Amino acid sequence: MNTPLRTLMLNQMTLRYLAEKTKTAYISAVAGLAEFYMQSPDQLTEDQVQCYLLYLIEERKLSWNTCNVAFSAFRFLYTTVLKRPDGAFSIPPRRKQKKLPYPLTIQEAFRLITLTHNPKHRALLMTVYGAGLRVSEAVRLKPWHIESSWRLIRVEQGKGNKDRYTHLSPRLIRELRSY
Repeated sequence: MNTPLRTLMLNQMTLRYLAEKTKTAYISAVAGLAEFYMQSPDQLTEDQVQCYLLYLIEERKLSWNTCNVAFSAFRFLYTTVLKRPDGAFSIPPRRKQKKLPYPLTIQEAFRLITLTHNPKHRALLMTVYGAGLRVSEAVRLKPWHIESSWRLIRVEQGKGNKDRYTHLSPRLIRELRSY
């Protein structure tokens, strides 16, 4: 249901060029808050918002990232849309950061690729590893994104909806052509 508050919030997010996924996440978080109290969010106090954040953390056991999205949505709603002074609600700081995984060594990557006998799978593995593609980027890759004369792959709408180019090795070009 499109309420005046939801429309106002969507308009403010559009004016700030927020991504569609961000808009969806923020609207969903604010709708969850409204459902929890069975009341329009503009009628809620800061203490009620803080209690809801505590509910998300303790009762629903949501991840810190999910709670942070909700927190950001509420901060956007109350400070940007409703023009209230900075809210007094918060979430605890993130726990210990996860460490990055160790990448495959050149030997491990080579072994993985040489053990792959299906040409399609081999081309996919070589492309993803050699170009450093994310899964979502690999899924959207099309043949015309490969610019072999320039030894580049055009990655469209990668993380953050940004386009970029990545390198294409001569060996990968040969592998893709043979596939």
